[in-house]
Amino acid sequence: MLIKLENITKEYHNDDIATPVLKNINLSVREGEFLAIMGPSGSGKSTLMHIMGFLDRPTAGEYFFEGENTTNFTDDELARIRNERVGFVFQSFNLLPRTTVLNNVKLPLVYTHGKNIHGLAEKAIAAVGLGHRADYFTNQISGGEKQRVAIARALVNTPSVIFADEPTGNLDSKSGGAVMHILQELHRQGHTIILVTHEMDTAEHAERLIKIKDGMIMDDQPITARRIAEPDGAINK
Repeated sequence: MLIKLENITKEYHNDDIATPVLKNINLSVREGEFLAIMGPSGSGKSTLMHIMGFLDRPTAGEYFFEGENTTNFTDDELARIRNERVGFVFQSFNLLPRTTVLNNVKLPLVYTHGKNIHGLAEKAIAAVGLGHRADYFTNQISGGEKQRVAIARALVNTPSVIFADEPTGNLDSKSGGAVMHILQELHRQGHTIILVTHEMDTAEHAERLIKIKDGMIMDDQPITARRIAEPDGAINK
């Protein structure tokens, strides 16, 4: 089991007022799964992803990652896991605009020693089909290509899991389909993918769907009729 959440609760406090966001979440994710977490705005899905990706801590409950109970880990220990074993793809890309594609992808490796940083970055860029754009600045490429750079950056450390938070939210349907094709291909290669979305059309690319509402898991089912994204961005079922 790659991820196991037990009775995870999250509250935000403002003065004496506590606002519950997640309520007793129990969830397990196996290595190699492609999981979609779906819910409306304010449902708690992004908070759940932030906790699973070590960007935030739960208020209560226990989080096991690769068999380790991370609940009482220090901030430095969580940062090490986040940097070495987790990859992120965000809706807004989060790329440096006046920096080349290659150097953006190298960023997670800045503090890595003893590795061929240049070679690893080139391999990740090739994996998303952007080898011909490696020396372009990221403000010179399209939105769909920017998201593919973000996926390459998430891949470069060979993480245990890749979190994709609304990865097609800023893209047209063709570019979004191309991005989902890459995520599906990475899953076929054995990568664990956790996708966060509010759109069923996007969620259906996964193999398992978690529906969350008001901070609680309402449904957890396999997706029987998966959407398949083709390399040109076309979508088939």
